[in-house]
Amino acid sequence: MAETMYLVTGAAGFLGGTICRQLIARGDKVRAFVLPNDKAMKFVPKEAEIVEGDLCDMESLRRFFAVPEGTETIVLHIASIVTVNPDYNQKVMDVNVGGTKNIINLCLEHKECKKLVYCSSTGAIPELPKGQKIKEVAEFDENQVRGCYSQSKALATQAVLDAVHDRGLNACVVHPSGILGPEDFAVGETTSVVIQIINGEMPAGIAGSFNLCDVRDLAHGTILAADKGKKGSCYILGNDEVSFQKFAKILAKESGCKPIRFFLPTGIANALAGLLERQAKKSGKRPLMTTFSVYNLARNNAFDSTRAREELGYTTRSYEETVRDEIKWLKATKKIA
Repeated sequence: MAETMYLVTGAAGFLGGTICRQLIARGDKVRAFVLPNDKAMKFVPKEAEIVEGDLCDMESLRRFFAVPEGTETIVLHIASIVTVNPDYNQKVMDVNVGGTKNIINLCLEHKECKKLVYCSSTGAIPELPKGQKIKEVAEFDENQVRGCYSQSKALATQAVLDAVHDRGLNACVVHPSGILGPEDFAVGETTSVVIQIINGEMPAGIAGSFNLCDVRDLAHGTILAADKGKKGSCYILGNDEVSFQKFAKILAKESGCKPIRFFLPTGIANALAGLLERQAKKSGKRPLMTTFSVYNLARNNAFDSTRAREELGYTTRSYEETVRDEIKWLKATKKIA
């Protein structure tokens, strides 16, 4: 019996790190691909073998893929640059699209590589009108989604599916929604907002919604896709849509912080964000809020995870449980008082 090694990119990130911990907990061998000098590298589990490198650097990727004779590999490609700035960014395209194409080519070159699971995003799927649940699609077009990050994920997802159909690659795709929960050592966008609300640094919210999923459920779903995901299939890993108001209430209840009292209607928030963006352009500072962040709250955030639940056995826990565990972790790591 050949030994299986899981090759995980983005292993120092929020989702990648959680995936590594879950694989190691069930006794799997893990090799972690991490950017050189990544501050979060120290949080990668010590049982994982670390290879430093860059998705755009083929030499480091070749080291990452080289395994001892008689070892089979399963690649979990989680790494990407996440940006909330919608403007075109060449670096985002190089890493998210070019880096994914490098991974695809190496998976096909290495006969011991049995499967690729590509971590896309729900942002790569075209939005439907409110009232309709967004389901998986079979083709991806960067012109049907908004913002550089979502466009890069649409292009990369299509590249994976093209390699499945045209080159025989055994791969499937997962589309996580927003990400929430404990052990976000690098403190990403959502964790920062949670900390802001708890510290009373957000005087008003916006009357929109989001779809956030516990990082542990997303990690488990990604591993299930490695175990059971069908070749060429896409799986949405989402949760129930939640309004900003309801989410803020849960945070206040679980943390004891002051609840946000005031929520701007999205139309007013959008006009205000436009004004703040124009001021920020003149001053060179970051705007407090952007029209793109308002769009993301105003849009349809109802995603349908039925396929992942039925085919993979994907499950999600409640927002209350996730928030409770995240607050515990934020206190334990002194990120909040």
